Amino acid sequence: MKNLYTVTGMTCSGCAASVKEKLSKIDGVDAVAVNLEKSEAEVVMQKHIPLDRLKSVLPEKYTISNTLRSVSDTVIDAPAEKSKLQQLKPLLLIFLYLFSAAFLLNFKDWDTTSAMLDFMGLFYIVFSFFKLLDLKGFPESFRMYDPLAKAIPAYGWIYPFLELVLGLMFLMRFEVKIALITTIIILGITTIGVVKTLLDKRAIRCACLGTALKLPMTEATFIENAVMLVMAITMLFQAV
Repeated sequence: MKNLYTVTGMTCSGCAASVKEKLSKIDGVDAVAVNLEKSEAEVVMQKHIPLDRLKSVLPEKYTISNTLRSVSDTVIDAPAEKSKLQQLKPLLLIFLYLFSAAFLLNFKDWDTTSAMLDFMGLFYIVFSFFKLLDLKGFPESFRMYDPLAKAIPAYGWIYPFLELVLGLMFLMRFEVKIALITTIIILGITTIGVVKTLLDKRAIRCACLGTALKLPMTEATFIENAVMLVMAITMLFQAV
């Protein structure tokens, strides 16, 4: 039998994964599908399981209740999924704005190094802003693929502020060498996690823009990190 429940308290893909994991461990549950956008969980069970039993396995931050919509075993036409390009449109637009801003700030007296520093500074400022919109939800999504955030949970909470500081350092030209080395380290670690996720073909949400924008983990995430790493390594060698 298949039952549909409303689950509140989920703020990110990490929350959805946690709810799915907890419910799947209940004896008699065959399958669980969690829809983060609709705040719903579809549970396939061998026999009826009391709602209190489902509640007991979930942390207090989540509330589960019966939904008014029924679920049948018949196949219903689902709305067409957005193409990868449509899903990544916010990220691509942000990159376009950042490149344009860096160019406009330097086009009169063109200096490639200065333009790259401005781009990196604006990149960190903008991306930290989106992460800080949901500081509670970001760490859980981030640790789904970042090795350091997975090993040290506190790192996920610190990361948005670290990006903010690095952005200011690049824009103010303050201790640029330290900022470049830090960029290579933290983005290098994240890129390792991104590559592993892509190779494993895991369908998770990218936390690069926090949880406010629902971006899938794709090759674009790798390219985004690679661009920053190439810039940082290039400028570091120039500074040596």
